Amino acid sequence: MKAIAVGNRICDSPAMKRLAVLASFPLLSGCIVGTVAKTAVDVATIPVKVASAGVDAATTSQAEADQNRGRELRKEEERRGREARQMADRCAKGRALPTDNCPAGQPH
Repeated sequence: MKAIAVGNRICDSPAMKRLAVLASFPLLSGCIVGTVAKTAVDVATIPVKVASAGVDAATTSQAEADQNRGRELRKEEERRGREARQMADRCAKGRALPTDNCPAGQPH
């Protein structure tokens, strides 16, 4: 059996060991109560957090809608520019497609 040191004294008796353990419980109760309270708050707020995340995922704010529309417009402009360059290259090389609108004087 190990002895418990209390101050300058060493307590060897089982009764003193039990008393020392029981005396330490009030010191730990604040930690336990705080942990239980925090866990209760976490459990209570989880459904709210999940629901709000679902709403955020399902809805689009006006700023997000504006960003998405701007992105779509930029991609469309890039596609048109790419097609115009390809058409100009075909017209310059004399390999124009029937749908190409080549300037006058260049073969179709």
